[in-house]
Amino acid sequence: MKTLMYNSSMAKDNDVLVEWDAKEYIEYKRGAGWYVIMGIVVLGLAAFAIFMKQWSFLVVIVVATIALLVYTSRAPRVLHYELTPEGVREGRVLLRFDDYRSFGVLNENNHYSIVLIPKKRFSPRVMVYFPEESGEAIVDVFGERLAMEPVKLDMVDQLVRFLRI
Repeated sequence: MKTLMYNSSMAKDNDVLVEWDAKEYIEYKRGAGWYVIMGIVVLGLAAFAIFMKQWSFLVVIVVATIALLVYTSRAPRVLHYELTPEGVREGRVLLRFDDYRSFGVLNENNHYSIVLIPKKRFSPRVMVYFPEESGEAIVDVFGERLAMEPVKLDMVDQLVRFLRI
């Protein structure tokens, strides 16, 4: 991981102001109890679908369960991020500052992230994780381009954290 020093007045559009590597999401440890509870819930929903003769609901339950098991068994990728004067680059994807009205910093169990709040009403918030040692430089660059506001996990994020998905 490296953090580059920068002078924003001299930065060009393709300059990299700060770069770092971070996991794409927080990885949770799931014990046997998590899988047992998930199995009970899935069997209960499947029994309900069979009892009500809702075959399409049963198919949705089976497909969703398979997708959830595949997703939870996959380890998070380590992504390379670059902050440029025009936005944050995540691999080949550029998240432009112009598309966001503000940002906030979130600390979840010593996992730090920038939360980008979009201008568009129904667009999702974007979370970009970063290492603590690069945090000051990263927050400074965001602070020069976007307003900072306090952020909390929304209901969906809280549910995901609770379920450890």
